[in-house]
Amino acid sequence: MKRREWGTSMKRLCLGSVVLSALVILVVSASAQIKSGVDKLYILNCGDGVAGDISRWSGLDVGKSMEMSENCYLIHHTQGWLLWDTGIADSIAAMPNGLAPSDPRAIHWHVTKTLASQLEMLSVKPADIKYVAISHSHPDHIGNITMFPQSIVLVQKAEYDWPTPFGQKLRAITSQVNKLEGDHDVFGDGSVTLIATPGHTPGHQSLLVKLPKTGAIVLSGDAVHFQSNWDNRRVPSINTDKDKTAASMQHIADVMAKEHAKLWINHDAAQRKTLKLAPAFYD
Repeated sequence: MKRREWGTSMKRLCLGSVVLSALVILVVSASAQIKSGVDKLYILNCGDGVAGDISRWSGLDVGKSMEMSENCYLIHHTQGWLLWDTGIADSIAAMPNGLAPSDPRAIHWHVTKTLASQLEMLSVKPADIKYVAISHSHPDHIGNITMFPQSIVLVQKAEYDWPTPFGQKLRAITSQVNKLEGDHDVFGDGSVTLIATPGHTPGHQSLLVKLPKTGAIVLSGDAVHFQSNWDNRRVPSINTDKDKTAASMQHIADVMAKEHAKLWINHDAAQRKTLKLAPAFYD
């Protein structure tokens, strides 16, 4: 190669390197400017229960009982509050023996702390909550949904349209309802994302939350009920669709791998004992 050609090639190479470096700096700078608007996540105790026959969920240990938890999650974002699930109805707190199921294999629920009292403890009024997002329409997840007539309810359309008494209860609420069809970025910054995870019910959804210090967390709803079901990918017999449940668990696993996220399982009482409840919070 002639000296002049060699010099021209080197200039082009150097120029290309400068342009590439500038692009990298711009991308990194842009990424650094994208910050999560979430600063607090509270775990609320929205019920304690005992399953009469855990095999309904695991397919194993027929006739054995097991503790079950019911959590709600209160999330603060710079754009407002979001409540994930509303738990067992507060009215059950007045029942000394809790709410016994008609089927002894099901869950016997107790409410020791009302949702209303826990919100008051945090100086949050129901009217302060911008969004109420629900995993699905079973009574232990929407028991207090009428407490939030001024909130926007975020639910999958398939769940809202479900032709059962569960869907009917959703359709009866007076709140504004945003009927979703698939995943949904709640605040528009990627910090809180609803993930469509059908199978337990037709329109079940889970929630991905990205916290600045704690990192990413997937809140399961009832896509999975306890750790051993997750580890072994077991599908409860009570679910509406086995194949969709399995696909949803894989979808959650993929999200967790991509986001390096933890999985918080709503009904796993053993896991809840390892977590801090309100008024403590995760940031």
